[in-house]
Amino acid sequence: MIGVAMPKIVSLSKSAQHSFSKTTCKSLTLIEGEGVEDDAHRGTLVKHRSRVKASPTAPNLRQVHLIHYELIAQLQKSGFDIQAATMGENITTEGIDLLSLPRGTQLEIGENALIQITGLRNPCKQLDNFASGLLAAVLDRAQDGSLIRKAGIMAVVESGGEVVIGDIITVQLPAEPHQNLERV
Repeated sequence: MIGVAMPKIVSLSKSAQHSFSKTTCKSLTLIEGEGVEDDAHRGTLVKHRSRVKASPTAPNLRQVHLIHYELIAQLQKSGFDIQAATMGENITTEGIDLLSLPRGTQLEIGENALIQITGLRNPCKQLDNFASGLLAAVLDRAQDGSLIRKAGIMAVVESGGEVVIGDIITVQLPAEPHQNLERV
């Protein structure tokens, strides 16, 4: 298809600390069943601090955080000083509408990595701590009044491997009926 870009990775980041923003890097190693090597959210059990308090033995459905670059560009146009990795994502994508994908969608990345989407990131007040008004900028309301979360999606690693900036992402939708993404 002429003029249609393939979905790809435009930035990668990780942090060994539970920090809001992460540090960009040229590659990430995804570990099957655990997440991103050297990232604070890696593990089979929940690592997100508020989730650990609520249920420390729950499975980690938030091993990999993805945000679409189109959101970052939109926030920049609205006046926010946001770059890739600012909001704590591991993988910044381009050319794919992450928020419209159903739960269970698999994303093949590069030569070996495979991740499965588990749900939506639930944005919190840390966004406003970073930049006033950022939380409201990543939330919206549907016509029926339901909350729309736009701060990215979460996934688990089905098959590990190294991913690098520029890697192509291939989408594999799950069998129908598709289930909408919910916060995890």
